[in-house]
Amino acid sequence: MIYNIEFETLPREAIEAIQLRRLKDTLERVYATVPFYRKKFDEVGVRPSNIKTLADLRRFPFTVKQDLRDNYPFGMFAVPMDNVVRIHASSGTTGQATVVGYTARDIKMWSELMARALAAGGATRGDIIHNAYGYGLFTGGLGVHYGAERLGASVIPISGGNTKRQVQIMRDFGPTILTCTPSYALHLAEVAEQNGIDFSGLKFRSGIFGAEPWSEEMRKEIERKLHMHAIDIYGLSEVLGPGVSIECVEAKKGLHIAEDHFIPEIIDPKTGEVLPDGEVGELVFTSIVKEAFPVIRYRTRDITSLNREPCICGRTHVRMNKVSGRSDDMLIIRGVNVFPSQIESLLMDIKGVEPHYQLVVDRVDNLDTLTIMVEVGEATFSDEVRKLQDIERKIAKNIKEFLGVSAAVKLAEPRSIARSEGKAQRIIDRRKI
Repeated sequence: MIYNIEFETLPREAIEAIQLRRLKDTLERVYATVPFYRKKFDEVGVRPSNIKTLADLRRFPFTVKQDLRDNYPFGMFAVPMDNVVRIHASSGTTGQATVVGYTARDIKMWSELMARALAAGGATRGDIIHNAYGYGLFTGGLGVHYGAERLGASVIPISGGNTKRQVQIMRDFGPTILTCTPSYALHLAEVAEQNGIDFSGLKFRSGIFGAEPWSEEMRKEIERKLHMHAIDIYGLSEVLGPGVSIECVEAKKGLHIAEDHFIPEIIDPKTGEVLPDGEVGELVFTSIVKEAFPVIRYRTRDITSLNREPCICGRTHVRMNKVSGRSDDMLIIRGVNVFPSQIESLLMDIKGVEPHYQLVVDRVDNLDTLTIMVEVGEATFSDEVRKLQDIERKIAKNIKEFLGVSAAVKLAEPRSIARSEGKAQRIIDRRKI
């Protein structure tokens, strides 16, 4: 189902006309109301009036997360605080928290985009949505909640945690759409099995999973264990929250970006040069509708590419491929670039291995080391030692052959790796860099 057929199926010329008009308005507004942007534009000698075509956007400077931290808490807001009706913030686990604000119109717009996203993922007004994204300063829970209500669906605001109770509610309430992180979805399946509940007997049709990169192999694992379509959704609080882009249930081949609200670019993360469609690089977003907290050329650090080929679902907005990792989360092991999702893909190809793992990076005698801790299933764990050693050797061999990096592999007993109710903690980096 297409929620807003007028805007989601616009021809390319109409999309670009809307983008150019809204971009000009946004640049004029931030130049007038946000001292940070006025100073930044002046430093490189550009003005909003310099925008004649969409290609002129690349003349403007990037915005990075540190800029938001430097202007903590409200220095990037483009409206007075008495117009701000909602404040969200990142967890701040890697530094000063980043704070974002929303006007009443922003909330209405966000609800519209999330309704579009949920519909693309297979939801209708007749569905019951089990929303296990966290509520609070994190944008996930409330973003999905307002979108579900806008769609007209019923929503269970279960949030994260208390997993055993969640499984019971799934059985008793009969929800049909699941929303959470992909790693938590697999944890739900694990707890359900422990409590004698088979997901095949529940009523779910689709799950809409985001907030962390995940591989095609993990999609297959989720669909096999949870008996539902596994749909990838993308968003980040600095740009909006969830709902910036989503896969359609018809194709599951790239995430449709709401181009009437955001202008995406792909850049070389080292040089900042804009790359052509199809090339892999860092995703950059400019918001062109937001009132309280617009961002200009925000570097997401997410690695992907853009695809403008027609989609079978009928939506005409550009698609971004699944995020393969983050440029700042990328591991460099003895000069080799490695993303956790690449290792995950290789692990999921090994029979008997579970989708729960951690990458431990250390430095010994001035050399980087990588240890992969990965769980095995109950049946595999009970095998003789020789078989377990064979699995360890096979994983290490595949990683060396496909990624060009040597790794030690340690198999862990079932349920020994800590579970996450939010984003999975995949990397433990012990190096002093």
